[in-house]
Amino acid sequence: MARTFAYLRVSTAGQTTDNQLQEIKVAGFKVEPRRVVTETVSGNVATSQRRGFTRLLDRLEPSDVLVVTKLDRLGRNVMDVGTTVAKLAALGVRVHCLALGGVDLTSSTGKLTMNVLNAVAEFERDLLVECRLRDGGTVSALACEFNTSRQTIMRVRDAMPAP
Repeated sequence: MARTFAYLRVSTAGQTTDNQLQEIKVAGFKVEPRRVVTETVSGNVATSQRRGFTRLLDRLEPSDVLVVTKLDRLGRNVMDVGTTVAKLAALGVRVHCLALGGVDLTSSTGKLTMNVLNAVAEFERDLLVECRLRDGGTVSALACEFNTSRQTIMRVRDAMPAP
């Protein structure tokens, strides 16, 4: 029988997860208190580096459901979120995101949504890289800043239109 878990995250100790839990209840998900995982950690920290999320992974079983209010609860980096969702899908766990209409991110529709979000994120990153290159940024510095490879920065640089 499928169990429903909620993952609630805030970035600072001054914030509360109460509103996230309320949103999940209003959306119709029944989550037992022992299946609510909360933690205070920056969204920039990969899920694999979060103590609470790691413990949650150990508890999840095939056919379980994980509910989050927004994708940024899983992470700020779309690539990291995609990796996390893929890992959960491989475990047989469905991931529902309320901000995306409650879509299961492991379903065909959810995968399409994630692919579109990844494409938009890559496009935005490439635009930022182009701007910084025009402003004199170096390939190495930009690779560090955007947490990507030098090859990615060079690909963007080489695809830029001539000034």
